[in-house]
Amino acid sequence: MDALPTREEQVRDAHALLIHQVVKACQNAEERPILNQLLAQAKQNGWHDLVNAINLILKGQRDISITKKLDEEDRVIISSILAGLHSPASLPDLNQDADPSMAAPGFAQMIHAARTGDVQALHALAMLAKQMTQTQGDMMLLGGIMMKLTDGERDINKLVDHMTDKGQKLVQDILDELKKLGG
Repeated sequence: MDALPTREEQVRDAHALLIHQVVKACQNAEERPILNQLLAQAKQNGWHDLVNAINLILKGQRDISITKKLDEEDRVIISSILAGLHSPASLPDLNQDADPSMAAPGFAQMIHAARTGDVQALHALAMLAKQMTQTQGDMMLLGGIMMKLTDGERDINKLVDHMTDKGQKLVQDILDELKKLGG
């Protein structure tokens, strides 16, 4: 029987996309629009301390002391970002199955913003979709349908072809979030 992942591994896997995006944005300013969308969603979720710590990293701070005032989950995320900047091999696997409930609101927010004319969100979504199509499995397939979602496609049967049950659940959760946002 497989051992259950530790709490730290669960946090890293759930926030793998954010962790990777911060590392990419630190290394390449062209990655900032995607990260800015993720950070805006994090702020809306009330993760102000995490966003502040990420902004310190973006400004060049690499001292682990920035984690002192953070809760356990935020400490794991920031520690993972700092470790990833030092050693990219330490970054969490983007192909790991993440909890769809964690990813769906962020994806939906970006899709909704792009659909309602936010050019920065559209650009960020296009870049994110391109990166996702370079992975494997459901994330690759999700990257391939991002523009369909932005263009207004809401028929789940047209969106989930070849996805696993978890991928289909993620798409359904994104559609549910989009419905809440009015689109």
